[in-house]
Amino acid sequence: MTALSLREWLDLLLHFATLSLLSVGGAITTAPDMHRFLVDGRHWLSDPQFSASIAIAQSAPGPNVLFVALMGWNVGLNAGGLPLAALGLTVAMTGILLPSTTLTYVAARWSQANRHLRGVRAFKQGMAPIVVALLIATGWILATGGNYAARNWPLWLVTGVTALIVWRTRLHLLWLLGAGALLGWFGLV
Repeated sequence: MTALSLREWLDLLLHFATLSLLSVGGAITTAPDMHRFLVDGRHWLSDPQFSASIAIAQSAPGPNVLFVALMGWNVGLNAGGLPLAALGLTVAMTGILLPSTTLTYVAARWSQANRHLRGVRAFKQGMAPIVVALLIATGWILATGGNYAARNWPLWLVTGVTALIVWRTRLHLLWLLGAGALLGWFGLV
């Protein structure tokens, strides 16, 4: 990949700034569109780089938005090496954090002052299904990006059962992760 022009760096910043305002439920909910933009549209990242960015950041301690930093880092690294990697990281993180942080601050102050209004309560309750749908779309992109086809029914069965257990019980998530690891170790999924 060749070095990015100033216009392309601006496109990256503006795209992530737009996604920032759509990231209801966290930046991870916008991963499908990030994939469309970075991998499918601009070819700034490969599919494995995209998936690895999310996997590494999600396994590391800290906020889940770190995957955006890794994506920006990889875009810069692909565009021109280490000096541009830091620029990519900065552009991506500024784009994803600044608009949503500003909007959240202003909206939280307003909704706290107006929490008694019916519309504010209805808005908060209406956002839950949207967040769930965005998380499902993110899971689908991550699963199919690794060449997991619909014919791999044991994997989908484990995913569905795990989601149901998380939804209906108070079983700690680490037990489910351990069970999934054992199933994978024995080659069942």
